[in-house]
Amino acid sequence: MCTNFDKFVPKQCREDDAEEVIEKARLNFCDWFVASETAFDRAGKAEEDRAKDALNSLFGGHEDKSDDNEPDGALSDAERLFK
Repeated sequence: MCTNFDKFVPKQCREDDAEEVIEKARLNFCDWFVASETAFDRAGKAEEDRAKDALNSLFGGHEDKSDDNEPDGALSDAERLFK
């Protein structure tokens, strides 16, 4: 999501002074981070949604049953499993 990210350069960053991020799944901070305007791909999101819909129709997938008045529909669904 950073404009300096480049998987083909050392440390995967085009900024020479940036520290290498070893554990990418953990919280980290970078002084050189510049948000990329192309990080969100609408076409990719639309393709992902179509694929999920196809899987749901094929396997009878879980539809989102959360109520707008209920803050966490997934939590209530999980609690119902154990009642």
